[in-house]
Amino acid sequence: MSARKYWLGFNLVKGIGPIRLELLREYFGDLERAWYASEADLHNAGLDQRSLASFLQTRPLIDLDQAQRDVDASGATILTLDDHDYPALLRELPHAPPVLYVKGTLLDADQWAVAFVGTRIPTHYGRSVTAQLVDSLVQAGITIVSGMARGIDAAAHTAALEAGGRTIAVLGCGIDVIYPPEHRKLAADITQHGALVTPFSPGTRPEGKNFPARNQVISGLSLGVVVVEAPESSGALITAGAAGEHGRDVFAVPGNITAKNSVGTNRLIQTGAKLVLTADDILDELNLTRNTVAIRTEMRAVVPSTPAEEALLRYLSDEPVHIDDLCQRSGLPVADVSGTLTLMEMKGMVQRVENMQYVLSRGGGEHYRLD
Repeated sequence: MSARKYWLGFNLVKGIGPIRLELLREYFGDLERAWYASEADLHNAGLDQRSLASFLQTRPLIDLDQAQRDVDASGATILTLDDHDYPALLRELPHAPPVLYVKGTLLDADQWAVAFVGTRIPTHYGRSVTAQLVDSLVQAGITIVSGMARGIDAAAHTAALEAGGRTIAVLGCGIDVIYPPEHRKLAADITQHGALVTPFSPGTRPEGKNFPARNQVISGLSLGVVVVEAPESSGALITAGAAGEHGRDVFAVPGNITAKNSVGTNRLIQTGAKLVLTADDILDELNLTRNTVAIRTEMRAVVPSTPAEEALLRYLSDEPVHIDDLCQRSGLPVADVSGTLTLMEMKGMVQRVENMQYVLSRGGGEHYRLD
């Protein structure tokens, strides 16, 4: 049996989310053993009474082979946390979704992604600003992420496609359920120039309780989130909040102070979000230039990782490390460490901060880490 089907099985059980699934993996070693475990062992693994009861009730009803056939019939593929191709930025989340259903293609270049969210009833101003910003970001090689909802989401996806760029739509439903239904053609176009992505199993309906998890994935796939026209109580603000919790940059486009659609965005700016007037405001904050993404993507393609890179990655994190400490910890000569760090910086894997200290770039080195 393929181990993948057990990921699918647990994803169908209510109450078994990322935290509890990790408990099971740690206790049993693999999900196949966890799937067939006794009630006593599942309790010892850390499942609370409610999630344990849910699993024991649901397990006999799930046909694992049928679950795989349902995915195949939807035209999707799945990525699990065990897969090397699981998005590096999303993997950084403390409780990343264990399974992603993907229709289309995710590329290494999608690590340089920016999300757009906003009202479902935008003004002409909101649509126009979204199109302008997205067009400029696409020209800089940025992938556009959104939720394929009506309004700003659809405007962002459409602008990315019209600019010849890549875009990723994160769904709050199953990969085989197009919502809203009038976006069927948009969804088809996105799969040709990016991907549809969802943490929900095929057949899942677009219920309100799904959208917080959807918003977490939108934020997790992105370096930053841009909010365009959001009323005071808006789902876009939830996504912006998730971005802040994930350590992502939050951007907001200012609006008319008398317009309801701009209350949320203007308040975000008041509380510390980066005010956006042009795409360069976004690129500068992300420490990118209009040529950076293309150069880094090309460098990664033509220059493979080396043993020296792999050695240094073991000692790099979000905390600055001095080059002398890297030499000492890795046992490599200073010339080799210096040269390797320069190349890694060009590839976007690391970033140099003050006093010859280095940090791991967001999502940049994770792709190359050894298991």
